[in-house]
Amino acid sequence: MSTFSGMSNLPFIILSHRGNRSLRLVKLHKEHPILRTGPNALSFGRVAAIKDIYGHGTPCTKDEQYIVGAGSHYHLADVVDKAEHARKRKVLSSAYALKNLERWEFKVADKVQRMIAQIDKLCTEPPAKHERFPRPEDVRVDLRAWFNFFSLDAIRKDGTTFETNLRDCLYPTARKQSRLIWSYDYYKILDRISDVLPYYRRMSKAAEGWEAIVLYQAARRLERYRRGEKLDDFFQALMEDKNGKPQNLDVTTAIALTNVLYQLLLHPDVLAKLRREIDDALEPEEVVAPYDKVKHLPYLRACLDESLRLWPPTPHGLPRKTPPEGLCIMGEYVPGNTTVSMSALVAHRDETVFPDADKFIPERFLGDKGKELQSAFITFSAGARGCIGRNISYLEQAVVLASVVHRYDFALPAGFELQREETMNHILGPMPVKAWRRDLRAKARESG
Repeated sequence: MSTFSGMSNLPFIILSHRGNRSLRLVKLHKEHPILRTGPNALSFGRVAAIKDIYGHGTPCTKDEQYIVGAGSHYHLADVVDKAEHARKRKVLSSAYALKNLERWEFKVADKVQRMIAQIDKLCTEPPAKHERFPRPEDVRVDLRAWFNFFSLDAIRKDGTTFETNLRDCLYPTARKQSRLIWSYDYYKILDRISDVLPYYRRMSKAAEGWEAIVLYQAARRLERYRRGEKLDDFFQALMEDKNGKPQNLDVTTAIALTNVLYQLLLHPDVLAKLRREIDDALEPEEVVAPYDKVKHLPYLRACLDESLRLWPPTPHGLPRKTPPEGLCIMGEYVPGNTTVSMSALVAHRDETVFPDADKFIPERFLGDKGKELQSAFITFSAGARGCIGRNISYLEQAVVLASVVHRYDFALPAGFELQREETMNHILGPMPVKAWRRDLRAKARESG
């Protein structure tokens, strides 16, 4: 990092403003397995650290970042106390159970159907044989936008309603926090002082819209619950356990889909192989891929995992604090109450585990060798604090990716490169493509 990192968090704050701090850590960790990122913070660069920091039974706890960055109450992601985390996770586990998610697949299918209906309207004719790149007027579909574009009703704290855009609210909020949060003792002060500048003041204003979206959606659904309406949905599973007992609860897939489609378009041989697997599993007339038909397709899962490895939606090294007595990490003693972390982006670029780590090679996740890599695959974190939503994420990714790969062909504009900005998650720029329908019946006749 910097010779000044031992004295101040300022070097890491400056690095965070560049929007690619984890990529910088990848480069530095090639020569330095352990880096100091602040006066009391260490970053680790070898997968051996995963078990020590995040594994089941680790004595490490979440550090102060989760406290200073929390909202009005602690949710599953930012609650620090282990007992409270276990309680919240137990409440949520039934809602996220795979049997529930598969039962609600029709809700995902409905959204995919609506998305496909809109993309159909924007399709063009297939490119002419001599066209290497699409004509500008044919580049009509922004895949990133269709994977993550919502205009939602929202409610202010005074009870009035207004319309706002999810991305316009969420991303500035995440951007500001990711740039200033690293100096925990001074974060609240920095947060307030920064609002003197219009650039940061606009980010703070955006946060009001984000809170309003959550408040409005939760309030609407809670009111239906209180009226006695029983709906077979995710919210119902949160409000009651399987026996109908109230839970008394306090009232990231789009990035992955954009990344994997981008990688497939950059690697047409991989796309062709995946398409053969999907076409064999689906009928020509099927618009939305049934999850039961695609959930066990090995190459589809390998493509998803390889994209998640190469560009994890959350590259941020989730910070943990060592116990008071200290802890050995990667064979090195680390004093107590030290912040330690490992970025998923750093772990996934460890050449000792992932040879040619900068390349998109789905085959690495096939067979027994692929299973062996799972211990180093931390897109969804690891251990007791691992992401509880991985099942719904895989369900959505598999259904959406299989559906669009089966139905469409795409072409990127000449010289296009997907832009990424790192906050805690990756914020992706637009992904404009030319889209056209595949002639699935003709291909079926050819294969027949």
